[in-house]
Order: sequence, then structure tokens, then C-alpha cells
Amino acid sequence: MTALLAGIGLAAMVAAYALARIEAADFLDGQLRQVALNAGPGLPDADAPPAADRDPEDQLAVTIWKDGQVLRGDRGVDVRHPGRTGYANIVMGGELWRTYTTANGTTTVRVAQRDVVRAEFARNAALGAVAPLLLLVPLSWIVVGWAMNRALGRLDGLVHDLAGRGAAAQGPLPTRGVPTELVPLVEAMNGLILRLQAALAAQKRFVADAAHELRTPLAAMQIQIDSLQGERDDRGEALAGGVRRANRLVEQLLRLARLDDGAEARPASVDLGQLLLDCVADYVVLAQRKDIDLGVHVEAPATLRGSEDEVRVLFANLVDNALRYTPPGGQVDVRLMNRDGACVVTVLDTGCGLPPGSEGRLFDRFFRAAPPDIEGTGLGLAIARRIAERNGLGLTVENRRDGRGTLATVRLPV
Repeated sequence: MTALLAGIGLAAMVAAYALARIEAADFLDGQLRQVALNAGPGLPDADAPPAADRDPEDQLAVTIWKDGQVLRGDRGVDVRHPGRTGYANIVMGGELWRTYTTANGTTTVRVAQRDVVRAEFARNAALGAVAPLLLLVPLSWIVVGWAMNRALGRLDGLVHDLAGRGAAAQGPLPTRGVPTELVPLVEAMNGLILRLQAALAAQKRFVADAAHELRTPLAAMQIQIDSLQGERDDRGEALAGGVRRANRLVEQLLRLARLDDGAEARPASVDLGQLLLDCVADYVVLAQRKDIDLGVHVEAPATLRGSEDEVRVLFANLVDNALRYTPPGGQVDVRLMNRDGACVVTVLDTGCGLPPGSEGRLFDRFFRAAPPDIEGTGLGLAIARRIAERNGLGLTVENRRDGRGTLATVRLPV
């Protein structure tokens, strides 16, 4: 910016000099001509302009007195003796004149020039100085705008990097191409990112370690409870149910810890129709036990590029939720269809539905929108949402329009 503005200032200075030189040359040429004409009265004016174009600055009025008598005077000029020497402002013929008077013995000489000439000269000089500035200001704005856009444009990469970062991003923000003044800010942000990553890693390790440590005693408790198969009473059944719930919670915590670990899943080609059939088959016994009509309908074959194990867990959680919240005698339908050129999987149930106001927190961990008498950990939909994000799927859960239950929708990439 300094170099460009210096260049523009230099150009403005050259323009101002050129304009001032033209004005000064024109004025001084007129003075030379007037001195010559006044020095030799009666000599022809070789460069006299037409009367209509004569400039007042071309007219110098010279008056000479000798022993108080006028030896030379110009028409229309007051020839009264000035009485004193030096510079003065006097009014002659209704106009203001600037005069200079000198005397030598009995001879007095006065040279007069209209004040309007000086005003015109000052006006032209001011215009000559302002004209380059009128050019300098817009050019300066253009230069400043270009320089700022160029400097801020170098931040686009940093902005895009920040916008595209997820919680699992590991590398620091690049400082290459960032304006020097912003490098300390980027370095401070990198320090903050490292501290946040350390905190997240510690949290993940805690969840994973806690889940692993809980698996062993819970497995031992389950074995002991199973060994009492013929001797359990109501309290034993309640204990067995609690251990099952604890086991399920530990398994889901471990699964969330693995999903949050940020490891990339190995994508593969998944036959979505066969995967849905297998998921539904795994829950047929549970559906029969609860007297729920569980069905699957595949309208057209579909292939998904993603992690088969993760996608299987996603649909298994949705089917499990539907069966869990549907009362006996209800119905759960799983459908794979083509809608508006895209493959869509829906899981419909005739359960209790979602309570008002729960839509915004539905995918929060440990949040449960179901009645308290239905078992659950509040992690199923959180796991489903995390898997959908990792595999580029769209997941929504909402109440059915007919008010008879809920509708879970998974949209595949086009």
C-alpha cells in the first residue's frame, strides 16, 4: 500500500507541477510583454490578443511624474501623485489596484496592477493544486480496497479450514499465507485446539476405561445369576434385569467411545435390502414375545457405500427403539423405497410417540423421551445419529402425521 500510494502521490505531484508551471508561464509571459511595451512607449505590440480576449493581468499601468507634472500616464488610471513610496492598495476607476511607487529626486514612478489579477492567479493555483487531489482520492480508495481485499483474501483458507474442522481434527491451523499481524492469533488458537483435544482425549479414555472395567464384574454377576436359574425369586429377577440393563449401558458406552475416537471406518459396498432383512430377523423373537407385528418391505434393491457394521447398528437401534416403545398388539414396519430419486429407509411404529418439546433434544446422550416404565439408556438415538454422520446419511425422528406413533427416516446420498 505504501509503494502504491507513493506512486499515486508522485503522479499527483507531477500533475500539480505541470499545471502550476503552465499558469506561472502564462502570467510571467504577460509580465514580460507589459514591461517591454511600457519601456518603449509607442512600439508595436507584436503579440497583442484581440480586444475581447485581453486579460486584465496583461495590463500594467505605469505613471511617471517629473517635478509634480505627469510625464506618462495610462488612460483610465488616476494620475494624482501618490505622495509616498512603496507598496499600497488604492481604488482607481472603481477597482482595487495593487501599486508600487518609487522616487528619485524629482522623478516618481508608480506601477499599478488590478487586484483581480492576483485573485485570478490564486484561484488558478488553488485549482491546480486541488485537481490532482481529486484524482488521488479515488485512486487511493481503489488501492486501499485492492490491498485490503488481497490481505483479507489470504484469510479465506484459514476460514475454510476452521469451518470444515470437526471435533476429531488433529492438526494445527496452518500459518502459511496468513498475514503477519494475525500469526500470533492463529498460534494462540492452535494452543487452544491442542488443549481441547487433550481434554476430549481424556474424556474418551475415561469413558472407554470405565466401560471396560465395568464389563468384567457385570459379566461375573451375570454368570452367578444365570447359575441360580432354578432358585431365583422376584428379587433375583429384578437383579438379573438390572444387570442386563447395566450390560447394555456398558456396551453402548463402549460403542460411543469407539465412534467418537475419530478412526475412519472402512467403507464397503453394502446391500441395504439384505442388511435390513437380517436386522429384522434378529428381532423377530422379541417381536413375537411382545405380540408385535414386525415386517419389512424392500421395494427396490439399493447399495450403500459405508461401514457395514456401523450401518447395521444404526438400523438395529431404530428397530429396537420401535419395538421397545410399541405396546403389545402394535405394529412396526421397516421399508426401503425410492422417493424423489433417492433411497429412503423408514421405520414406522404404533407406539407412544414423542412428547411435545422433545424434538430438539432427541439425539442428546442420556435423554429419554419415553415413559419412565420403559427400559432404556438414552444412548440409542445418539449412537444412531453419530453413525449417520460418519457415513453421510440423513437421520430424522418425528411423530407420525396420523398421531399413531413415530417415524424414523434415513436418507441415503443420491
